[in-house]
Amino acid sequence: MQLDHYVNTFGVYLKQKYQQRIKKLTINAAFTCPNRDGTLGRGGCTFCNVESFNPSQNQLTIAEQLNRGKAEHGKKSAQYLAYFQAYTSTYQEVEVLRQKYQQALTEANIVGLCVGTRPDCVPDEVLQLLKEYVDLGFEVWLELGLQSASDKTLKRINRGHQFSAYQDAVERAAKYGIKVCSHLIVGLPGEQLEESMHTLEQVLKHPVAGLKIHPLHIVQGSTMAKAWQANRIDVLSMERYGAIAGELIRHTPKNIIFHRVSATAHKEVLLAPNWCLLRWPSINEICRNLDTYGSQGAALGNEYRYQAK
Repeated sequence: MQLDHYVNTFGVYLKQKYQQRIKKLTINAAFTCPNRDGTLGRGGCTFCNVESFNPSQNQLTIAEQLNRGKAEHGKKSAQYLAYFQAYTSTYQEVEVLRQKYQQALTEANIVGLCVGTRPDCVPDEVLQLLKEYVDLGFEVWLELGLQSASDKTLKRINRGHQFSAYQDAVERAAKYGIKVCSHLIVGLPGEQLEESMHTLEQVLKHPVAGLKIHPLHIVQGSTMAKAWQANRIDVLSMERYGAIAGELIRHTPKNIIFHRVSATAHKEVLLAPNWCLLRWPSINEICRNLDTYGSQGAALGNEYRYQAK
């Protein structure tokens, strides 16, 4: 089963726009986070251990990381997006950001930026900088880590901001013509299908262009790891995640681009669930659900009644 048979995927969007495959190359540019450096708090979000994202690149320059990424992809792609993923990649003075982003954009065959950050760390000066790259013709995505629209959940996971911060950031980004991709986590403590659907509903009320959804997974070094080891929190089975993800996708308009519908973590840090070690089993599970109950947007504008049990 091919995911893009059922879902408006980022890969297809890029291929249609650029007439070739475009791959993302992840970068750790040595940013920190206000929820770790003491500005908002210390210890970060309870699910977070950024080493699980890309543990081997911390000591490399931006150019070295991009070149390594290109070599790993081989001949599968001729052009790339530079993805500033680790920590909060807008959490610096604007001129420092400009220097780092520019280092990536001046490398060969880089067609744009994906910038991962928090909703409370995108002042207008940062949005203006990103708009400069949009105006130069680069592909630019602002990736906002929301995780949940529930202020209760955001407090529980020590996120350090409320949903209102996300609403403000998305609306301001839209005024600058910057595309936003919102990150949502399925299976956070205290949340079931109803809460995930509520988050999606709230997110879609604002000018979002893309979504990333993925299951909660427990990694070493996170606060949640201690709770999981003490049997105080559970994680979703792959089948349950596939059912919830399928419902979210069916309730999403077809024009919204899904950058990701699942996620993996490195075996060196992943504690649970084990199925997050591999990419394709969960995607296949989602495809089976979509094939059975309907693809992206199927639940909109009709009397659709299926809900993941």
